[in-house]
Amino acid sequence: MTEVVTVERERAGAGDPVVDARDVTRRYGAGDTAVDALRGVSLGVDPGQLIAVMGPSGSGKSTLMHIMAGLDKPTSGEVTIAGTSIGTLSDTELTKLRRRHIGFVFQFFNLLPMLTAEENIELPLSLAGRKAEGAFFEDLLERVGLADRRTHRPAELSGGQQQRVAIARALVSRPTVVFADEPTGNLDSRTSGEILELMRDAVETYGQTTVMVTHDARAASIADRILFLADGLIVRDIGRSDASEILAAMNELSDR
Repeated sequence: MTEVVTVERERAGAGDPVVDARDVTRRYGAGDTAVDALRGVSLGVDPGQLIAVMGPSGSGKSTLMHIMAGLDKPTSGEVTIAGTSIGTLSDTELTKLRRRHIGFVFQFFNLLPMLTAEENIELPLSLAGRKAEGAFFEDLLERVGLADRRTHRPAELSGGQQQRVAIARALVSRPTVVFADEPTGNLDSRTSGEILELMRDAVETYGQTTVMVTHDARAASIADRILFLADGLIVRDIGRSDASEILAAMNELSDR
């Protein structure tokens, strides 16, 4: 069994966690072929905090994100988003909750090719029957560097520009929390650095709570808090650290 390392730390935000997971387990399959992706994880995400979740392949990090975002259901345990326990919600209620409270950034952008950059960004609002706030929307376009690319379709944009669209799309509804799944995994190092600056700026400027799954120590170094998963458990929990410290922690996990 993997040793659990606990670290005493002060919460970075004030008030109750905006996302709270309690004793979450996730088992796939049954009997001798059952796989326990999560084995009892508890995690509170404070408002205005950027959390990075790291771990080797198969550690459970993506499963944890999907459950906390309401994209998958735990085998046991409870998840609350903005004070609402999601375990008893119907599919329709859960969809409405995600539209209101959650933004997503994916590794491969997931943009609709027939829509312009501006239309892709506005899509979450359109689906919810809402309109963009004029001043905020224009500020957002400026911050992500898309003011002069708003009428371009994805095929006319670079990979970095497409990810900027995806980040703006995640932020446009001012969600309670943004979940980012390997947001720099498909980008070169220079573009990755620019995207990480944007994500950090969203935390500093908009107070945007963010949970990011990553394998990249450089990406994790922008986080306020870094969680390391192994064998379906949180085995280490540290505050903001530089890339070398994060790599050393990852190496310690690999040597177990």
